[in-house]
Amino acid sequence: MKQRTILEEYRTKRDFDVTSEPKGVRRRTPSARPRLSYVIQKHDASRLHYDFRLEWNGVLLSWAVPKGPSDDPSVKRLAVQVEDHPIEYGGFEGEIPEGQYGAGTVEIWDRGKWTPEVEDVDAALKKGELKFSLDGERLHGSWVLVRTGYARSGKAKPSWLLIKHRDK
Repeated sequence: MKQRTILEEYRTKRDFDVTSEPKGVRRRTPSARPRLSYVIQKHDASRLHYDFRLEWNGVLLSWAVPKGPSDDPSVKRLAVQVEDHPIEYGGFEGEIPEGQYGAGTVEIWDRGKWTPEVEDVDAALKKGELKFSLDGERLHGSWVLVRTGYARSGKAKPSWLLIKHRDK
């Protein structure tokens, strides 16, 4: 079985002759620096949702959050994992043309730095529980992504919950 390259899924869904989305020509090498970038993009596509993206291992790990993040710790938000995006996508705002994957308006809703609250991010993602803190323009404090299960279809990505921790 042929192994997919990083960003292959992202690139196969888009026609870069039509859309102004970044192709992702540069790839940052994994970094040991403790604070990495994050971005939340408000995406008014077929349904309004928020794309939550964390920089990790040279890409933006990505989840679609239908109702957007909530800073109320009692509220758990569905976060559906989607394909990794290139680092350059973190600065993307604009219109994705009709007929293209994700057609609609994309605008940056929040951005900043994130810090893992776990020793091993890859192991936490595999386990299905990633704890982290955000220091952004809108969002701050401690959060967790908790995987709720794997998709039944081989093409669908797993669902997660995005939850704000009760901060001091």
